[in-house]
Amino acid sequence: MVDRVTEAFKTLNAESSDLYLTGDIDQVDDLDPLTFHRDYVSKNMPVVIKAGCADWPATKKWSADYFRENLGDKVVTVTLTPNGLADGITKNEIGEEYFVTPYEVEMMMKEFLDILYQKNENIIPYIQRQNSNLTEDFGELIQDVDKHISFASKAFNKKPDAINFWMGDERAVTSMHKDPYENIYCVINGYKDFILIPPTDLPFVPYKRYPQAEFKRTGDNWSIVPKTTDLEVDGELPWICIDPLNPDYMKYPEFRFANKFQVRLYKGDCLYLPSLWFHHVRQSHGCIAVNYWYDMEFDIKYCYFKMLEKLCNKY
Repeated sequence: MVDRVTEAFKTLNAESSDLYLTGDIDQVDDLDPLTFHRDYVSKNMPVVIKAGCADWPATKKWSADYFRENLGDKVVTVTLTPNGLADGITKNEIGEEYFVTPYEVEMMMKEFLDILYQKNENIIPYIQRQNSNLTEDFGELIQDVDKHISFASKAFNKKPDAINFWMGDERAVTSMHKDPYENIYCVINGYKDFILIPPTDLPFVPYKRYPQAEFKRTGDNWSIVPKTTDLEVDGELPWICIDPLNPDYMKYPEFRFANKFQVRLYKGDCLYLPSLWFHHVRQSHGCIAVNYWYDMEFDIKYCYFKMLEKLCNKY
């Protein structure tokens, strides 16, 4: 029975790949709402908009020096980790694996920039507060970007639910995951590297359930402190258990069948990252980015994905 299910998933993978995963991720110079919706949103396909935010004031002036001069004394929320793996899987001192959230502190922007460029081997900083922090925490910067992406807002027929600001260390890695949002990701300075896997390949993306913990820092010492949560019945969280940069195919041979796309966004580029697409993200040192989250439609695509989750027992 297991073999028959596995073969059925392989058939699904082959047929869905032939149907809509044709070659590399498209790169375009411009998009109007109709083309965007017809060619990408309706197909749940990513697309890179080259120089899509190149004309923004932010792209022309935001930098570490600009922030030091104009926002140096501003208090900002910064996440710190000893290994760059915030919201990801880390082993404690005896080899037990946890899903670990970062240590959060408040500091002045100039202190964050000092830590960022000193590159302390034991402290990896990232501004990554995902609470629409561009509008909530950096209101003085909002005039330098679009308050909404015109072609996207028209295609989705809604305004963004959140606009987030990101700036961090090249050692900080966003582990592979998916989001229930339509995402327009804009690189303001530096570059971002994405690994993308379509949601139809869920059967080949391995998951495990992990106890949850958080990083704690006392002086120069780090610890992983387990925590309890009401979010999951058993206190554990399902998370992707493979590193796409160094996949263990002996342990997870099914991952070979997943379609993997690699995209680098340069300064001024934008990416439409459709809802439920798996993504893993790295960046250049000091990279600055802004992304727009639009609530996804809980339509037939969502129902299809939830069905796959049930069939694969990955929920």
